[in-house]
Amino acid sequence: MKTIFTLIAITFLSMTSFAEISVSEKNALIQLNKCTNGENWTTKWNINAPVTSWFGVTIVNDKVVAIDLVDNNLSGFLPSEISNLINLKTLNLFKNNISGTLPQSIGELKSLEILNLSFNKFSGAIPSQISNATNLRSIELFMNSLTGEIPNSLNNLAKLETLSLYNNLLVGQIPMSLYEIKTLKILQLNSNKLSGTLNPAVANLSSLESLSLFDNNMKGQVPFDLEKLNNLKEMNISYNNFDGIVSKKLSTKDMLNMTMLNEYGIASTLKIQSDRNSAIASEE
Repeated sequence: MKTIFTLIAITFLSMTSFAEISVSEKNALIQLNKCTNGENWTTKWNINAPVTSWFGVTIVNDKVVAIDLVDNNLSGFLPSEISNLINLKTLNLFKNNISGTLPQSIGELKSLEILNLSFNKFSGAIPSQISNATNLRSIELFMNSLTGEIPNSLNNLAKLETLSLYNNLLVGQIPMSLYEIKTLKILQLNSNKLSGTLNPAVANLSSLESLSLFDNNMKGQVPFDLEKLNNLKEMNISYNNFDGIVSKKLSTKDMLNMTMLNEYGIASTLKIQSDRNSAIASEE
């Protein structure tokens, strides 16, 4: 009887040691490898080996929880089957050559917390469905060729702390819904083609520590409400078309001291109002 129990225990341990991820998750990884030209990766996957040995894949309790393939010469496109990785918390494909559009299915990754697809060649619009991934804390899509407007639905991301979309081709205004994300700490929208004004509702971003709107086509008065952001440590809103006056406090917070471009492309700094109270009164 003792021998039988020993054999059962050994069999159980063997099965546990060689436990595999689900078929759907494995197929999703294979599709990722195939669609991003895995044969050309710097560090390749041996598809015939156990998934636990695949470079950049983290597995916990037989579930894929992270993919980290930074600077690994991925090209091709990101497959929609990525959504089958339902336990994924981190997707980091920074600094590769992936092109095509961002799949709408990213929004189905309900466990996703960190999304970094920066420094690739993605084009097209940011899918509004991304806001369905409600556990997202960080979205980094900078240094791509993304077009269209910033999705109006991002306020669904109640845990979002970082939104980095700089160096793309985004147009339109900053959506009002974006000002509702009170958890946001880093907002980097510089070097796009954004227009419109900076709404005084920016004061609602009470957790904001870094604001960068540098090098866009925004206009109008710089809202004095920016002074209400007590956690703001750095700001760069220069090289836009803002006009009017600013307080000395706001001017010194800006990395380029509120240097703007006029309609002729000539750079000049905004006028600093020494009497802030009268400046606010004139704005109202």
